[in-house]
Amino acid sequence: MNPAENYILNQKEPYRSILLHLQSVIERTIPTVDLKYKYKIPFYYIEGSPYCYLNQSKNYVDIGFWNAAHLTVNLEHFTTAGRKMMRSLRYENLEEIDDAILGEVLQDAYRVRDKKFWK
Repeated sequence: MNPAENYILNQKEPYRSILLHLQSVIERTIPTVDLKYKYKIPFYYIEGSPYCYLNQSKNYVDIGFWNAAHLTVNLEHFTTAGRKMMRSLRYENLEEIDDAILGEVLQDAYRVRDKKFWK
């Protein structure tokens, strides 16, 4: 098992369930992603470039997007939490996750990545 999977499985509930659900949606929506362990958190890459990350912190889980400044859909669901460039979707419990919104954001991030704004 790779360190990113260990990170996810070693989290306490409800964060483990949130992370596992996010992992499932990400890998189902964008099958070409590659899960790595970078910066001490699970990080998804596509063709060697960062795509998004998962991070459990305090009482929530963030799914952050590397190219967040260029995203265009469902922006009202993002938090910047004092960050200038990064945006994330933040979840405190499994019930907060709307798979349709998450899927649209993942596809938007993939399209933006494809435009090579940030390479």
